Amino acid sequence: MSGYGSFGSSLRDLPRLRQTRRGRVSSWDRSGGNSDNIRIEPGETRELADISGPGVITHIWCTVAVDHLGQRAEVEGDYLRRLVLKITWDDSSHPAVLVPLGDFFGMGHGRSANFASAPLQMSPQDGKGFNCWFAMPFAGRAKFELISEMSIKPVTFYFYIDYETYGEADADLGYFHAQWRRQNPTDGVDQGDQSNDEFLFGGTNTDGAGNYVLLEAEGRGHYVGTVLNVQNLRHTTDWNWYGEGDDMFFIDGEPWPPRLHGTGTEDYFNTAWCPTQQYQAPYHGLTMPGGPNWSGQVSYYRFHVEDPVVFDRSIKVTIEHGHANKRSDDVSSVAYWYQTLPALPITLVPVAERLVCPL
Repeated sequence: MSGYGSFGSSLRDLPRLRQTRRGRVSSWDRSGGNSDNIRIEPGETRELADISGPGVITHIWCTVAVDHLGQRAEVEGDYLRRLVLKITWDDSSHPAVLVPLGDFFGMGHGRSANFASAPLQMSPQDGKGFNCWFAMPFAGRAKFELISEMSIKPVTFYFYIDYETYGEADADLGYFHAQWRRQNPTDGVDQGDQSNDEFLFGGTNTDGAGNYVLLEAEGRGHYVGTVLNVQNLRHTTDWNWYGEGDDMFFIDGEPWPPRLHGTGTEDYFNTAWCPTQQYQAPYHGLTMPGGPNWSGQVSYYRFHVEDPVVFDRSIKVTIEHGHANKRSDDVSSVAYWYQTLPALPITLVPVAERLVCPL
């Protein structure tokens, strides 16, 4: 078998013959029956796959059901924040992916809904079929695990992990990474005697120091995507738009102002004018638009498939929480990127700090 190859994934390149071997690890019933799943008990970590390379993960599908055991459905109803996907490449001592399951597949707040982007999708029924098409090359080994931090309820998990193996590793390929972060609430300011307009639109930010940080990475690579979740914690009848936060990418330690400086939260996600409508496109979307006056829960995605953000030594990806970082909302995110190994260790806060705030 040859190496990774120079073919793309477009319909035009699909006829190009390749020399790889296709494989799959799935939860099929080894007895020949129809119990095509694994059961994961509260507090248990289960290995899903341990694949030898060189190779590339081409597709992941999964779905999960909760065994309520006579308990109310609301008990541990935030299971998509309590279940964690962990992926480790080669013989690294740290995982490259450590993200709550629902957030990894493109939607926050422990919720699912039907949406379709190019790399991530949630499919019917009610978004409970999770799909990922991010290519994930590896030289020696790909290890997938699912961590349950449920306290009471077991879960039933169905999955496919599709991959290709080939003859030799390609040193020019980066390793896929994903990290979840949260700040609840963000470090805003009290409105005090400011008018609503002054609070939402006034003030200055001339260094980006207080921005919400989605990612800090070191090494060589490129940034390829963002999922951003906001829960509006400001309860008022005044105009209550949570956005106006400029995105700022600091590449290779550059000083202020960064080369990539945006104009507002909705603008980075390629929407406009404080959107209140659900929308989905291949590279950007608003899967949860919130309620009246931008109340409640919001979730956006933006994938840099055609415009990856390249870094040679380091990258810091940030966005303001409200203009001049004045707002104090519940903000969480997933950052997706490729880079060389070794990378900075990825950590995940304890489950109690991941749970969804009551509406």
